[in-house]
Amino acid sequence: MCATCGCAGDGAVVHGAAGGHDHGHDHAHDHAHVVPHGDARTVQLQQKVLAKNDGIAAGTRAWLAKRGVGMLNLMSSPGAGKTTLLEGTARALAGTLDIAVIEGDQETALDASRISAAGCRVVQINTGSGCHLDAAMVARGLDELGPAPGSAVVIENVGNLVCPALFDLGEAHRVVLAAVTEGPDKPMKYPQMFRQADLVLLTKVDLLPYVEFDTGRYAADLARVNPSAGVIQLSATTGEGMGTWLTWLTAAARCEPRPLPPGRG
Repeated sequence: MCATCGCAGDGAVVHGAAGGHDHGHDHAHDHAHVVPHGDARTVQLQQKVLAKNDGIAAGTRAWLAKRGVGMLNLMSSPGAGKTTLLEGTARALAGTLDIAVIEGDQETALDASRISAAGCRVVQINTGSGCHLDAAMVARGLDELGPAPGSAVVIENVGNLVCPALFDLGEAHRVVLAAVTEGPDKPMKYPQMFRQADLVLLTKVDLLPYVEFDTGRYAADLARVNPSAGVIQLSATTGEGMGTWLTWLTAAARCEPRPLPPGRG
């Protein structure tokens, strides 16, 4: 049981992919018993869990940097369009950028199958009843993938706007997706998630004529929470905004300046 957020994360399973590589991480993921809410031990346990996670993440970050591999953490609520975006991204950048994917879901390998069909090497991590990936899970996934120098790794985190924000996975950049069908209030309701984003993707904008969504309010609220985050409005269905996203991703993966002013999409 993960006492930091209360989810049961001890059932995580990593489904392997060819080409594994050992980068010397301690992959043990200790799950302590939950203690009563308000008990001082709860805070101490949370700090211990996050400290261990952060140590593994730091090791991952150093290993990736040494190899020149850029890793992104893609987060959103369920159904915001992460997998569809990755499918389009993989096909558009085929032959230009080598992308491998760590796919996080509670159960099934449905999304991993879609990513594989789009041409990416992929590792599926099933978290069981856990609501997020952690650094140890990602380190094990990287062992299986063995990303090549100069390539990119994209983590598709478990669909959740709360717990994934707490866990450093060793990524270089955090990208948060929010669909127009979810309503414009998400940055204010889930500030921890949006506060840590390097880039926010406002997805499914092809549906704007059919939903009540104030893009001006959304931009203003996001600026209050995180004035430095870049914003791209896109539709993976029509292709609107995809060129800007692909340019940003390619530059981020290669540790180059990302050509996107804050708050502009």
